[in-house]
Amino acid sequence: MTAAPFSVSSSLRSSTPSAGSANHEHARVGSRSFSVYCHVPFCAVRCGYCDFTTYTNAELGPGASRATYADTAIQEIHQAQRVTGERSVSTVFFGGGTPTLLPVTDLARMLNAINSTWPLEPNAEVTTEANPDSVTQQDLHHLADAGFTRISLGMQSAVPHVLTTLDRTHNPARLPDVVSHAQRAGLQVSVDLIYGTPGESLEDWRTSVEAALNLGVDHISAYALTVEPHTPMGRRIARGLIAAPNEDDQAAKYELADDLFTQVGLTWYEISNWARGGISGPHACRHNLAYWRNQDWWGIGPGAHSHLDNERFWNVKHPRPYAEALRHGRLPMDGRETLTAEDRELEAVMLGIRLSCGLPIVELSAAAQRAIPTLIAQELIDPRAAIKDQRLILTRQGRLLADTVTRTLVG
Repeated sequence: MTAAPFSVSSSLRSSTPSAGSANHEHARVGSRSFSVYCHVPFCAVRCGYCDFTTYTNAELGPGASRATYADTAIQEIHQAQRVTGERSVSTVFFGGGTPTLLPVTDLARMLNAINSTWPLEPNAEVTTEANPDSVTQQDLHHLADAGFTRISLGMQSAVPHVLTTLDRTHNPARLPDVVSHAQRAGLQVSVDLIYGTPGESLEDWRTSVEAALNLGVDHISAYALTVEPHTPMGRRIARGLIAAPNEDDQAAKYELADDLFTQVGLTWYEISNWARGGISGPHACRHNLAYWRNQDWWGIGPGAHSHLDNERFWNVKHPRPYAEALRHGRLPMDGRETLTAEDRELEAVMLGIRLSCGLPIVELSAAAQRAIPTLIAQELIDPRAAIKDQRLILTRQGRLLADTVTRTLVG
C-alpha cells in the first residue's frame, strides 16, 4: 500500500525583525494576481487535532476581543496598503477559527474595508469558512447580499463517533439544510472532509463520502488527518490512549474517495480538492489556486502569512500584541524571509505538481528532467502527458507519493 498525500510544510530560513521594520513601504506591483486572506482566530470549541492560531475565549485583553476584532483587522487592512501599493483583488478568503462566529455585519465591514483599500475585481471570488452549526438561513442570505460568493463548510465526517474523536460538535444531520439554504442564497458551496481519524473504518469513511456527495455540492476537499505532538490529540496518541493515523489506511481512503468523486463527475484539480469541471471550471477554488501558483497575497489577522514578490512575512500569533501593534500605528509583523533561487525552484515543483495541469517540463532543471524516465517507470507521472504534451502530471499513485516525486526532482 502507498503513503498518504504529504502535507506542505516550510523549512525555509526566517528572521525576526523589530516591530518598526514592518514599515517597509515599497510597492510590490507586478504580473501576479493579488488575494487577501482574513484570519478570524475564534472558535466555540477547539478541536483536539487543531494546530491553527485559534482561541475559544471571546475576550483576550484590550483590543483583542471578539466584539472588537473587526475594527482591529480593518486597521491592518488600511495600513497594509503602505506596503502593497495599489492592487486589485481577485480572491478573498475568510478562514479561522470560525469566521461566522462574528456577526455577518462584521464580516461585511471587513470585506468593505478590503474593497475600499484594494478594489475587488468584477468577478472576484469571496469565500468564508463556516461550521454547520455557526450559520443560520438568514446569515447565509446576508453573506450573499454583502458580496460573498462562496462558503466552505467544515463537515469533516458524517459518522458521530468520528466527530467525537475529532472534538467536532456540530450535528451532521444539519448539513443538508445548511447546504440547501446556502445554494438558495446564491452561494457556491464546498464541504471539507478529514480522513484517517483514529477509530474510523473504511466503511465509516465511505459513509462520510457518500453523505457529502448526497448534498449535491460542486466542490469537496478531503484532507488526511495530521496530528502535531503538542495538540491534545497528539498527547493522547503519545500516551497510547488512541492509535496514530496510519499512512496505508489513509492511502486506501484517498483512493476510495477519488473513485467515488470521479464517478459523479467531480474531478481532482489539486491533490486534496475535487470540483465539477476541474481546474478550469467555475467551481474550483480560485483562492487556493493562487497559493498553489505562488501568486501574491496579504494575510490579515494574528498569525496570518503574506507573500509579495518572493518575500514572505507573518504576523504575531496572539491577538493581544497583534492589536497593540496596530493601535500604535505599526503593522504586527513577527518575521520575514526572502526566497532564494533554490527556495523558489523547490516551491515551484512542490506546489506545481499538486495541480492536475502539472508543470511544463521545459521549466524544470536539467537534473529534474533527467529524473523523468525513472518517475515514469515507477508509474508516478503520466507518460502520455510527459511525452506528448511535455508536461509533468502526477498519476494517482504519484499523488499519494507527491513528496517522493518532489525529492526526486529537486533533491
